[in-house]
Amino acid sequence: MSNPQDDNEISAVTPAQVARLAEHGIYASATELDPDAVNLALALVATLKGEATSALLTPELQQLTEQVRAKATFGFPRIDSDGVELSAFTIKLHGDEPRPVVIVPAGWTPFGWTIFAYLYLQLAQRGYHVLAYTPRGIGLTYPLLGGGYRDAFFTSGGTIDVAGPNDWLDGSTVIDYAQLHLNPSKVAFLGESYGSGISQLVAAKDPADRVDAVVAFSTWGNLATSIYDNGTRHLAAVDALVKFTGGPKEHKFDQGTLDLLEDFKAGRNLDDVVAWGMERAPASYADRTNARSIPTFFSNTWHETLFPVNQVTEHFERLTVPKHLNLWIGDHAAPEGAGLSIPWSGPNLPVEEAFAWLDHHVLGADNGVPEWPAVNNQIMFTYRTATDPETGQNVITEPAVREPASSWTEVTTSTEDWFLTSVGSDSRDGGLAVEEETGWKREFTAGRLTDATAVDAIIATGQAEWKGTPKPYATDKFERQHLAVWTTAPLDAASGTARRIRGVPELTLTVRSGIASATIVAYLFDVSADDTARIITHEPLTLTDLIPGEDRTATWKLQAAGYDVAAGHRLMLVVNSKDQLYSDALTDAEIDSSTTTITSLDGVAAYLTLPLG
Repeated sequence: MSNPQDDNEISAVTPAQVARLAEHGIYASATELDPDAVNLALALVATLKGEATSALLTPELQQLTEQVRAKATFGFPRIDSDGVELSAFTIKLHGDEPRPVVIVPAGWTPFGWTIFAYLYLQLAQRGYHVLAYTPRGIGLTYPLLGGGYRDAFFTSGGTIDVAGPNDWLDGSTVIDYAQLHLNPSKVAFLGESYGSGISQLVAAKDPADRVDAVVAFSTWGNLATSIYDNGTRHLAAVDALVKFTGGPKEHKFDQGTLDLLEDFKAGRNLDDVVAWGMERAPASYADRTNARSIPTFFSNTWHETLFPVNQVTEHFERLTVPKHLNLWIGDHAAPEGAGLSIPWSGPNLPVEEAFAWLDHHVLGADNGVPEWPAVNNQIMFTYRTATDPETGQNVITEPAVREPASSWTEVTTSTEDWFLTSVGSDSRDGGLAVEEETGWKREFTAGRLTDATAVDAIIATGQAEWKGTPKPYATDKFERQHLAVWTTAPLDAASGTARRIRGVPELTLTVRSGIASATIVAYLFDVSADDTARIITHEPLTLTDLIPGEDRTATWKLQAAGYDVAAGHRLMLVVNSKDQLYSDALTDAEIDSSTTTITSLDGVAAYLTLPLG
């Protein structure tokens, strides 16, 4: 769609398109929305604006728009925020009865507020005024032949501040607009991804303390550690975001942000990058959120590649407000994305539970929310699946188990240590055993990608997990010349589950490198009897200032997991030196010329601490 403002390029939405989006999600890749999802959103908007020259919607969607139109007025304002125009959309319910407003800052998407048009109609049906807006700088921008740019109607002015102080100001200005034009009884913020971070920050920073509740889907608590942690830069995630703004980066970011992004890419001035990220971290303002007692709902995924799960749980535990955390199977936006965007064949639990949160804390509904557990974890991969005879695709026939807990810390009830040993059941590999063994070493050539990898693709691999098809790994094909492997014997259990992994695993081992720095990436797999595996969790670590040939012992946390390992399966720990998601320590000239040694020194055991629940 070269110009989404032109109704002639919007085609009629079909039930088959809606069904396909429900199955595959709204993302074509980490940097592209599915064209059918975009078309559906723009068809809804064209219909709401009264600009559709023909019927564009399915009967169900058409009926929904007519129902909301009968009870509300739609608006498409440009809101001035200190000289920057923000594209916005409003639904104002008829009548004099005071109603709360839900303010929705758009996510990091070239289509701004339009992509969740279906959400706004749902909220209006539940009794809310709605004000959605595109954060500054976000949205499609078209270069003109003679120079300059033209923005789409849903694109906001200014440059992207990445949830910085200008976005906080914009959020407060949007509240001002809502109070003037909608006269709400209460104010709630709901956001996904970028919009969720802005929502938390505006709630904490609004000078007049006007935010009464927050819903944060696929969110972050600490932006600094989301993009740079354990000495390792999350290059693929940042690169995907930079490519997903709707225009050239030189037009979308100011010079200061461009310089910072270049420093991040090159590994320079990382203290400045961390300070920049901490300023944009809701965790930095947890004390203010607590003082304001803002009810906050979190919904994230175990295998999140943009905002890894540990920084969310750490932020969640610091909050003393009314709060709730759902953790789901999958990756960024997979659980809620389609539920916010398209009609769903049944209840979309991530979205329905968020609505219930708002209904209680903003509408005042007596719906049992105060009795909810603080945490509810969906356990990987406990769903049951079958092959659809018509499509040949894997479908979920029984949903995955969810486990409640009164706090995040109570998810883990005990731990056990698995010691890395010299020899495992496969002569090529080491073992994981309950008895300590030291004095061994395993070596591999550093610098190459391997089949042991976190994901095939950001978002897409996790979307498949969410829909019942986790990525399979052929462990016999893992390239032992570029990685090291340790495996348990088959795990026994009186029941069908041998290990209930619940929480944050931790790994301790000793590293020796032929150069002054080394990146190591640890992966934990669940291996079945046929040697195929599913990933449980992973995490990179980069060590610097090494003395070549000398040993450095390191301990670091892998990302949290809720995972059941079946009886007869084995745990496999893999360590390599490179993953497509992350920076690594080697220059091009050092690839294949540096050896990484993993060892367990005499008196210094290497071990994996496994959290159980």
